Amino acid sequence: MNVAQMNSAATPAAQTNQRQRQWLVDYSMPLGYVVLFAVLSATVENFFSLTNVVGLMLSVAQIGMVACTMMLCLASRDFDLSVGSTIAFAGVLGAMVLEHTGSVLLAVGAGLAAGAIIGAANGVLIAYLRVNALIATLATMLMVRGLAFIVSKGQAVGISNDAFIDFGDSRIFGLPLPVLVCAACFVVFGILLNQTIFGRNTLAIGGNPEAARLAGVQVERLRVWIFLIQGVVTAMAGLILASRITSGQPNAAQGFELDVISACVLGGVSLLGGKARIFGVLIGVLIMGTVENVMNLLDVDAFYQYLMRGVILLAAVLLDQLKTRGERR
Repeated sequence: MNVAQMNSAATPAAQTNQRQRQWLVDYSMPLGYVVLFAVLSATVENFFSLTNVVGLMLSVAQIGMVACTMMLCLASRDFDLSVGSTIAFAGVLGAMVLEHTGSVLLAVGAGLAAGAIIGAANGVLIAYLRVNALIATLATMLMVRGLAFIVSKGQAVGISNDAFIDFGDSRIFGLPLPVLVCAACFVVFGILLNQTIFGRNTLAIGGNPEAARLAGVQVERLRVWIFLIQGVVTAMAGLILASRITSGQPNAAQGFELDVISACVLGGVSLLGGKARIFGVLIGVLIMGTVENVMNLLDVDAFYQYLMRGVILLAAVLLDQLKTRGERR
């Protein structure tokens, strides 16, 4: 057998090995979560109870909503550190508008409009003014959080409107409305990412912005739209949170942005852009929520919970680096 024949014979085996490695990369996280869920169900009391499972889904609803749009930001080589502040400001503003007008529609509209403005401002700073995403969104994070404290005078704004409270407390088919909204976000943004020109162009500018620009993609405009959508969805999460806790809290959602980014990176979204999977983001969100849920069930001190969140974030980044190095080889 000559060299060409040997290479030809080896090719199918090599292709099989490559497919197996890729399968492990694609499904290692979902399989790992299934194993984790099974172990916790067998070892942690009340973890697998219906009440706790529904509570787990409710606890990750806001993270899941925002992770769907953070996925788009990361896929386009950007990120947004202002989401926690946007959640707080949207909740405070919605509660204040509700207090003065009594109109749920105006309260929701004001919160969503604020989120759209914050997101668009981030997009303009980053896309058109060329401000680094870290600096731009860090500045926005501080300013928006400051505005939340200023307009509320540092106090929680109470909510007594039953219709608004039902927005975060009502159930459909036994599931809380926030969980259904979160599920709808995963469906909508999954379709947007995988089945539309918008999603393909988002991945294209994350992979190579200059090549995407040469191919006719309006890179700057698309980035502004990504951040605007991020702001609107984040504001919706803030309004839902305010309705759940029956008040707009200016100090709400501190550190929220790190949880969201951790969930996305755990789910396979590359920090270098150009790569994202909606199902992976879902698994990342569930892992984050499950770990926190178990620590609460085991009555782990809050200080150790902060430590664990940091460990998860570091592990997510290291995992992303290892995957990137493996693909380069």
